[in-house]
Amino acid sequence: MKNKITSKFVYILVLLVLFACKNDNEMDVDSVSETKVSQEHPKLILTAQGVKDIRAQLGTIPIFDKSLQAVKEEVNAEIEAGIDVPIPKDYSGGYTHSRHKQNWFTLQKAGLLYQILDDEKYAKYVKDMLMEYEALYKTLPLHPKTRSYARGKLFWQCLNDSNWLVYVSQAYDCIYNYLTEEERNKLETNLFRPFADHISVDSPQFYQRVHNHSTWGNAAVGMIGLVMDDEELINRALYGIKDLKLDTKEKDDDGGFLNKDGKAGFLANIEEPFSPDGYYNEGPYYQRYAMYPFLVFAEGLHNVKPELKIFEYKGGVLLKSINALLNLSDADGEFFPLNDGQKGMSYYNNALVTAVDISYHFGDQDPGLLSIAKEQDKVLLDDSGLAVALGIKEGNEKPFTKKSINLSDGPEGKQGGVGILRNQGIELVFKYASQGSSHGHYDKLSYSLYEKGEEVIQDYGLSRFVNIEQKGGGNYLKENKTWAKQTIAHNTITQNETSHFTGKYDIGSLHHSDLNYFSSEYDSVQVVSAIEKNAYPGTTMLRTMAIIKDEDFEKPFMLDIMKVTSATANQYDFPFYYFGQVLQTNFKYSSPETLKPLGSKNGYQHLYLEGLGKASGKNTKFSWFSNNKFYSLTTVTNTKDELLFARLGANDPEFNLRRDPALILRTKNSKARTFVSVIESHGSYSAVSESALNSKSNIKEIKTVLDSNAYTAITITTINGKTKLFITANTNNTKDSEHNIKINDKNYEWSGSYYFK
Repeated sequence: MKNKITSKFVYILVLLVLFACKNDNEMDVDSVSETKVSQEHPKLILTAQGVKDIRAQLGTIPIFDKSLQAVKEEVNAEIEAGIDVPIPKDYSGGYTHSRHKQNWFTLQKAGLLYQILDDEKYAKYVKDMLMEYEALYKTLPLHPKTRSYARGKLFWQCLNDSNWLVYVSQAYDCIYNYLTEEERNKLETNLFRPFADHISVDSPQFYQRVHNHSTWGNAAVGMIGLVMDDEELINRALYGIKDLKLDTKEKDDDGGFLNKDGKAGFLANIEEPFSPDGYYNEGPYYQRYAMYPFLVFAEGLHNVKPELKIFEYKGGVLLKSINALLNLSDADGEFFPLNDGQKGMSYYNNALVTAVDISYHFGDQDPGLLSIAKEQDKVLLDDSGLAVALGIKEGNEKPFTKKSINLSDGPEGKQGGVGILRNQGIELVFKYASQGSSHGHYDKLSYSLYEKGEEVIQDYGLSRFVNIEQKGGGNYLKENKTWAKQTIAHNTITQNETSHFTGKYDIGSLHHSDLNYFSSEYDSVQVVSAIEKNAYPGTTMLRTMAIIKDEDFEKPFMLDIMKVTSATANQYDFPFYYFGQVLQTNFKYSSPETLKPLGSKNGYQHLYLEGLGKASGKNTKFSWFSNNKFYSLTTVTNTKDELLFARLGANDPEFNLRRDPALILRTKNSKARTFVSVIESHGSYSAVSESALNSKSNIKEIKTVLDSNAYTAITITTINGKTKLFITANTNNTKDSEHNIKINDKNYEWSGSYYFK
């Protein structure tokens, strides 16, 4: 009885307080409730304040208005076509896969339109589709396709289920207030919570690791947790599943292993893959893919849980990573295909629109990012997109200048890296990084060369037709392992026709190359040098590469010094994966009557031998023609060296591989060898006037004049008889180190890592 009286007293007291509040603040109980709700949603990417700001600016911000119109037309067409939520059955590229993928994009965009345009038809569309998903999802078993190590329900792999939830959580946030409490409970109980549980606690082999797949999973669970105010899901996203016991190792789709070392969750996925410079160890292609969940979940955390200071985590590495990623693209904005990377992927991709806008909004308002956003010609329909649109409207953009840069790899920046040298349209990409998780290739000290966005010496990238169902269901092809990952597929040394680390992930993941030095202070000479001691037991590879601009050459040229030393005699194969047509050689070669593979394994089984010759002297010259430009290779050889013309395509009955050419320099029975090469770009050809300009090499001879443990010195003599000398310090090569050596009775003194004159 006493408790009942007390409860009534408290109830009356609350009513009196509320009545007083109404009189003092002219706000009733209902309006208190409404204000609280309106402040909470939307809150992930688009915020309630952002909606007000956007509505106030509509019609006056051209790039935002254009983006809005494009999204409106796209979503209206989907609404007109009607809702389709099919029973899942296909791999990537199949109808059901593509339909559910299109649905997640449309749901997210329709949610934004509802908030910005205040048009109920978009909210109703989102609600109706979500209710269809609710009805479908509670009936679904695992996806019928069994290839994945972690099967989803809507999609053949949990990765795509996570993609869906990352986008759909944003749609749910946008229509949260439109739904009744009963409707929200229905969706959360039958769809969202079971969905989050499946991709996390039901699929720990997917969720509990450090990998781009898990990042999507973490973000999906965390973002729906933020919308639902579910602290358990938010903590599961940030820190992984607690007290989970996994005693075995399981192979993933890419042949790598799922590490059961206890590191999991969103924060672990920031700490481990990113170096302090912002380089992501899986390479730019997967960094581009992972940046979307990294950034949108971070933005959601920033808006809902600002006390986490997520954009300051690990020295602000998420925002740093965007600058690193933009620098990992060529002159046309296409990402360098390091590791598993698809050529042609560029920063015009929607994920990079997100990256650029968020980096600008939450970073230091870099005007260079505005110029990229202007090139992308669209912005996000949210707070960050508005900030970029206003910056462009006010004319604040400046060119984003890509300069030579060295990006360290590893959580502490001590596991090698990637060096990029740039000069007058010539770009050299030198990879001396760690394995790169399961997406890494066995290609220590490899490189690729570009001129104004065009490949001159290529990196193959991945063997996959992404989302093209006819080719392996749109997934990785077996040739990705048998060719693309193998060492012979890259521009580096292959010893005894065996890949680095024998092509084994668990060995390769233990090792990384080390930087000798990187120098980009001077415009005329830029150098990167690194050493690899573990790719082959008993063998050390030291590679020094330079882009040199000299008044006696039409364009900057590339100098390459690969110094190989071994305890045993070996065969070394040194390929050049050029593009275009052969013009001229200074050696004789013959073509076989029947095309046969170069070998039987480690990638050699995919290369046809098209021509075989012997080096005729101390220099071998090879010229080719590509994209109306002329290129020449001059390399130091001896008369025992073999020159092999090869072409990709052997043992490829389904034509999964490109038919790319290569020239391979082969040295047999050698313990130590220093490969020295120069590649020039020169001249041009006009198909209109049918005239060729400067089509011949400018080099008469290159010579190794000193090669010791401490120094390697190279002379380059031009056709006009002018000689250049380049000396690299193989040891003691800090910026302030002092050097004094004698070459051909002449003393050379300098300080620093190299000498050129």
